[in-house]
Amino acid sequence: MKPLKFHTRAARGTAPVDEKTGALSVPIYQTASFAIPPGEAGRARAAGETEGFFYTRFANPTTAAFERDVAALEGAEGALAFNSGMAAISTAVLAHVGAGDRLVTQRQLYGGTAIFFAEQLPRFGVDVSYLDDPAPRAVAEAVTPKTKLVYLETPSNPLLNVVDIEGTSRAAREAGVPVVFDNTFATPYLQRPLELGATYVVHSTTKYFAGHDVIGGVLAGPAAGLHEIRKTIYKDLGVAPAPSISYQFIRGLKTLPLRMDRHCANARALAEFLARHEKVKKVYYPGLPEHPGHELAKRQMSQFGGILAFELADGAAARRFLDGLELCVFAVSFGDALTLVQHPPGVTHEVYEAERLAGAGMGPGFIRISAGLEDAEDIIADLTRALQRA
Repeated sequence: MKPLKFHTRAARGTAPVDEKTGALSVPIYQTASFAIPPGEAGRARAAGETEGFFYTRFANPTTAAFERDVAALEGAEGALAFNSGMAAISTAVLAHVGAGDRLVTQRQLYGGTAIFFAEQLPRFGVDVSYLDDPAPRAVAEAVTPKTKLVYLETPSNPLLNVVDIEGTSRAAREAGVPVVFDNTFATPYLQRPLELGATYVVHSTTKYFAGHDVIGGVLAGPAAGLHEIRKTIYKDLGVAPAPSISYQFIRGLKTLPLRMDRHCANARALAEFLARHEKVKKVYYPGLPEHPGHELAKRQMSQFGGILAFELADGAAARRFLDGLELCVFAVSFGDALTLVQHPPGVTHEVYEAERLAGAGMGPGFIRISAGLEDAEDIIADLTRALQRA
C-alpha cells in the first residue's frame, strides 16, 4: 500500500479498530492505577524502564493512543500529552533549562508563554534573551555556551509574524542547542516543523485539535528525549491529561483537516474584506501578498491558517467595534466552530506595558479574529455592521 494522505491518516488514526474488541472508537481506560507484577518486574515498570502501564499520572492506554496519533501526523518519533497547552510549554522548557542557563526566544509570543518567560523563569535563575526578529542569523548570534534551548512560534500569536523554521532550526542545531516550535496556529495539517529540522513541536490542543470545549496540550519529537521527560519532570509536575480528555482529542483529530480547510478559507475571505475597508489601518494575515512573511509562509505552510488580525484607529474605535458585534463572539482562545474576536492589548497580553505593546506592533486598536465555521458572508455582514460603529 502506498503512503496514505493526511485526510486518510487523520480519519483513521493509528489504530482505527480496537484489536481486542473490534470497537471503532478507542476505549477510555478510566482508571488511576494498573495491576503490576510484584518484585523487580513491577519496579522496572514503575520506573519507566520497561513498557506497560502503572499509574495514569505517568501514562494511560487512551492517552497513549492519542500520543501515537499526534506523532504520526507530525512525523515525529513520539509525543507526550498534557492537561493544558501551558503545561506542555512549561514542561518542555523546564526540562531543558535551569539556574544559570539561557533561553533564546522571540519578542512576540502567545500571552501565556510571555508571562511564563517574563515572570516565572527569572525566579528559577533562567536568563531569557528576546529577539525582535528571530531570523536564522539573529538566532545564531544569540546562542551562547549557556544557551540550552531556543523557543519560537510561527505564525506568532497574535501578530501573525512568520519565522523561518528551516533556517532557525539549522542555526540552533549547528550550535548544538535544541529548538522548540509552537505549531498551534498551523496544526500539522498546514505545517510540520519537525520535517524542517525542529527538535520538538508543541501544541495547545485546546484549539484546533478538538475544536470545542476541551483543554490540553502535546509535545512531539524524538523518542529518547520524550522518554526522559516522561520519567522525570512530567510525572513530578503531574501534568498528564485525564483519559476521557485524550479520547475527545482522538475524536477531534479525525475531522481536523476538514475543519482547517474551512477555517482557512473563511480567514482569507475576512482578511481580503478587511484589507479593503476604509476604517481598517492594517491587516495581519500571511495569506495576503503584502504581508512581509507571505513568501516564506508559502514555502513552509500548505495554507495560511484560520487566524487574522487588524488594526483600527485607536482603543475607543476598538471598543465601539466590539460592542457592535452580534454574530461573532468576544472570547479568548481560537479554533472554535464559532468566530471568536479578541482584543489582545486589553486581555491576553496584559503582561506588556503600553510602550512594549506599541513596540511589538500592537496598538490599542489591535483586534484578533479566529475565523469559525460559519458562512463567510454572514461573518462579513457582522463585521460590516460593527465597523460602521467603530
